[in-house]
Amino acid sequence: MRCKSIYWLAVIMCLFAIGCDNTDDGSYVDPITIYEKVNGNWGLTNLKMVDEFAKANKIEPNEQNLSTYFNYEDFKIKFNVDEKNVPTSYEVTGDVPALFAPKGFWQLSTAFQQTTGNGPAKIYLYSDAQKTQKTDELILTSVPGKSGEMEFQLVHSSGGSPFVSYVFKLNVIN
Repeated sequence: MRCKSIYWLAVIMCLFAIGCDNTDDGSYVDPITIYEKVNGNWGLTNLKMVDEFAKANKIEPNEQNLSTYFNYEDFKIKFNVDEKNVPTSYEVTGDVPALFAPKGFWQLSTAFQQTTGNGPAKIYLYSDAQKTQKTDELILTSVPGKSGEMEFQLVHSSGGSPFVSYVFKLNVIN
């Protein structure tokens, strides 16, 4: 008799525990995209030029810090999005030599971080609002996060072989 009482007590407690499991996940919100993270004003903290030929052939030195040359400490870039986080325009400010088009329009190769190992996201730069005339391509090597830092790379190639790249490290400007 005592065994049956314990059994029924255990069954009732299990049913009570299952019946009380009413999880409220809240209301639906759109997932956070890379567009939301890239949107805004960015200031250059470091610009490095990499000689890709020298690097591939293990010739030293193959890198040079350009941050303090040619007024690059004044380099700022602003990526704009509309109210739905769709990318619109971008603009580089500061009296610096242009390594890519100083203003235009932009779009990412993917709105979300890749988990499949297909490589990093790319920022495509365009000269027209319809985004049909691509001017440059930036490789997003470090996606902005809580730290407010971003890194992208501009690679110049000839005949399909990269010969020089520029690595831009940026901090968000409030």
